[in-house]
Amino acid sequence: MIQSIPLHPSFEIAYTGPDLSAGPLPALFYFALSAQDSLGLDPFNQPVAYLSSLPMRIFSMTLPGHENQLPPTEALYVWAQGMSRGNNIIADFVQKVKTAVEMLGEQGVLIPERIAVAGLSRGAFIAAHAAAIIPQLKWMLGFAPLTQLAFAKEFHELRDAPTVKSLTLEHLAPDLIDRRIRFYIGNLDTRVSTRRCFDFVEKLAQTAFEAKIRSPEIELIIGPSIGRDGHGTSKEVFHDGAQWIAEQLGAVDVM
Repeated sequence: MIQSIPLHPSFEIAYTGPDLSAGPLPALFYFALSAQDSLGLDPFNQPVAYLSSLPMRIFSMTLPGHENQLPPTEALYVWAQGMSRGNNIIADFVQKVKTAVEMLGEQGVLIPERIAVAGLSRGAFIAAHAAAIIPQLKWMLGFAPLTQLAFAKEFHELRDAPTVKSLTLEHLAPDLIDRRIRFYIGNLDTRVSTRRCFDFVEKLAQTAFEAKIRSPEIELIIGPSIGRDGHGTSKEVFHDGAQWIAEQLGAVDVM
């Protein structure tokens, strides 16, 4: 069952799992589409479905461009239009995520050392930005992650804009090297670019090395591409990532 929490006048957060009255539990923040669809629409909710039997909660918030039942395929156009008007809608949304984490923490429903963030495609892009500014997010999981807005066709005319360039995930590397990170991507994903994902992971590893972090826990798992533009994610991959998160959070093994 998906429940909504009116935490703040400007946004709502939805979650699955035990009622908040059950007290603090491990938590995963997961971003894919709208909050309801991220948690309830197959196949995007496969990580949620896989973890549904565990004593943990999965929270989500509606990504920019997914409000009011806007077509999901138009979301990045909405992002581009907003940025063309000078609105950094990514930074604005990530601040809302930060506020949500802080408010849930104040309500005593989170375990501070057992919180993770995950996302699919543009949701993984958001998850990385959230992890970079929210220290409580110790683990990050991304499926077919978007790493550069400038690579997306919707941003073709804005690819040289300073704000668009500044949001490239490589710039977040210094703030992410102490997290445990795992990405999954197809071997020929032409929607978000397998190469750009690899370059980001390599940047993370190089930055960690320069910071004298030995064997940083940063992983990239490349498998056969499926779906349109090689950008699909199989149920097996969703489940493998969800299993990893369950283990990291110390939840009961679901295998």
